[in-house]
Amino acid sequence: MSPTLIVIPARLASTRLPDKPLADIGGKPMIVHVWERAMAAESGRVIVATDSPDIAHTIRKAGGEAIMTRADHVSGSDRVFEAVSKVDPDLDAEIVVNLQGDLPTLDPALIKACLGPLADRAVDIATLAAVIREEHEKTAPQVVKLIGSEVASGRPDRLRALYFTRATAPSGEGPLYHHIGIYAFRRAALERFVTLKPSPLELREKLEQLRALEHGMRIDAAVVDTVPLGVDTPEDLERARKLLAG
Repeated sequence: MSPTLIVIPARLASTRLPDKPLADIGGKPMIVHVWERAMAAESGRVIVATDSPDIAHTIRKAGGEAIMTRADHVSGSDRVFEAVSKVDPDLDAEIVVNLQGDLPTLDPALIKACLGPLADRAVDIATLAAVIREEHEKTAPQVVKLIGSEVASGRPDRLRALYFTRATAPSGEGPLYHHIGIYAFRRAALERFVTLKPSPLELREKLEQLRALEHGMRIDAAVVDTVPLGVDTPEDLERARKLLAG
């Protein structure tokens, strides 16, 4: 696999959970939990990209690497690209992983799994999906669904993404897939992606990855068995505390 950078974008501004990256979980800030799990994946250099001196200080105190980025980025992808441009100006890293900073229960193996689809040179962006097991999640708008087709006959562990939606889709018999928002970009694909304007379906669904599909970029997903808990609300934070205390 080509040289890889794992970048964790993190900012303090959050409407539902203020100062989320610094929230205490078992005596340790959430962003440190995520950084530790990224390091445990042993899949590349790990950097936290932030506009917050407090987050940068927290990561450096834990022994990690942090890079300061602008405060006006619209998306995590933009922040990731700025960080990569600063820390790797010689273009040594060919693959960039955008890892959300609110996944404190992340299994490090998922990072390795996300890199898998990029073994196919036709793939621009790789991500993850898991079969939805809970009935209520099939209709929950907060659960993003990936609609895809098998990349090869008899390969249910790999899907080519055709669409992402908050609605229940597709209809009919068969599995529904929960999209897991970890992305591995080819560097050229990331550079192209951040220059594209938000697309109509992206704005309608409020899903950034649709921009890539609408501009003809290929996204493949590795199908995995576990979905990490994303912390967006105080209730999520309590769940994470209980899971990591157990």
